[in-house]
Amino acid sequence: MKVYMFKKVSTLKFILFVLLLIGIVACNEDTIEPNGRGSIRGVVIDAETNRPVEAVSITTNPATSAVITDEEGVFEITNIARGDYTISAQKLGYKTKTATIAVRNAEQSDVTLVLEETQAGGSTPGQPGNPEPEVNATGQPIDITLSWQAPDTTSTDSLTYDVYLYESGNTEKRRIAEAISDTSVAVRDLMYNTTYFWQVVVRDNTGRLTNGEVWSFTTVALPEARYLFARATDGSYDVYSSDGTEANTFRLTSDFSREWWPVLNPQRDVIAYSSNIGIEPQIFSMNRDGSNKRQITSVPVAGYHNQGIGFVWSPDGGQLLYPNYNNLYRIERDGSGLTLVATAPANRHFRMMDWTGSGDKIAAQTIGANINDSEIYIMNADGSDMELLVGNLPGRVESPAFSIDGNNILYTHDASGFENLEGRQLNAHIYRINTDGSGLVDLSRFKPEGTNDLYPKYSPDGSKIIFVNTPNDNLGPHDIYMMDAADGRNRVKLFSNATMPDWK
Repeated sequence: MKVYMFKKVSTLKFILFVLLLIGIVACNEDTIEPNGRGSIRGVVIDAETNRPVEAVSITTNPATSAVITDEEGVFEITNIARGDYTISAQKLGYKTKTATIAVRNAEQSDVTLVLEETQAGGSTPGQPGNPEPEVNATGQPIDITLSWQAPDTTSTDSLTYDVYLYESGNTEKRRIAEAISDTSVAVRDLMYNTTYFWQVVVRDNTGRLTNGEVWSFTTVALPEARYLFARATDGSYDVYSSDGTEANTFRLTSDFSREWWPVLNPQRDVIAYSSNIGIEPQIFSMNRDGSNKRQITSVPVAGYHNQGIGFVWSPDGGQLLYPNYNNLYRIERDGSGLTLVATAPANRHFRMMDWTGSGDKIAAQTIGANINDSEIYIMNADGSDMELLVGNLPGRVESPAFSIDGNNILYTHDASGFENLEGRQLNAHIYRINTDGSGLVDLSRFKPEGTNDLYPKYSPDGSKIIFVNTPNDNLGPHDIYMMDAADGRNRVKLFSNATMPDWK
């Protein structure tokens, strides 16, 4: 660690004060909590008569629920996230009215909307009807055709349609069709298990328009997907899940940041992954369909040659074990209870690790400032009795992974012994070794020359190993393979352009 001296004492004090503030924030172990929820209650009245107007279509942006007013002109939208909403009131024969309202936690926000009748001199088009899928339909495919019935008119051929689509909770509509004469539009690559709202705007040849009602549907739940991996997209990385085929491969993250190292909880309900959306890589969790993303850690996943990798779930899925420089931490899945488990040997940092299925042992890679300076230790689950298993061999040593029964460990080692400061490997092999240090087996005897085998893990039944193979020039693609756990035979490619696999 470099220490910088400044001539001016005042400057040094200011920097120390800033560092203190950063340390306080960085050491905060509290989980980022979701926003509170509130409700909206409104009434719609006629501008001329001040009487309530019933059957008025009420929508919000961001989207919540599409409701209509009752005979008293009243509507209610309950249990919505706090924040600012734009409310739109629409009814044939009236001008559309909008208003902005703030929803506060555990409070009801009230609003009154005054509708004015449209001016005489020609009528606006009627509203579209008979939506397909039908209103509030569930289990809809992610590639779907939206269709509707044209309004009654004597000049059907002169009508055109704009179609808008937006996800529940999204702040912006997406126009998926503009000035089309057809009464249908195809939409592809929607998200699984997501409610969508859509609206058709009708326009006649004079430019008069009518906003259709807001309809909704919910897409089908995510298919069973036992594989997770990271894939380079648009210059960064995102997390994907799959059932083992490219046809059923789903992108789960899409932020303008690096999301990778996905690990499925042993309870198979939550995915942990790292993201540098806040500059330092932190652990986040999400549902298996990519919903309900939330930050777990506030002390980052970091250290020598570590940009947010190496963490694992506990065997019961209740905790995460992760590296932070020379510290090995355990944290509850809700972000509470940050606990120091172990401290690395002098001048070394923890980097990659695994936890036995029985919960009694931890395997951990430690690494020095030189990326090739690495070794693997075994310790008890409480961090005690740390013993060296794989020493600091020539070439990189990394990626410890326990067998299902915890009796042996997989790891990778560059058999060429090549070392340079960039950490390039020429011939990385996957090895299996018993936890007592005996029985070393090379499982990469059948890999292509000029490639590296990386990131091995056992399949759920222990009969296969999933891993990454990539050319040793650091330019070729990373592809995910599986092979027989017994001897490394029967290598089969599962996914192209993919890395950091998990399989449960």
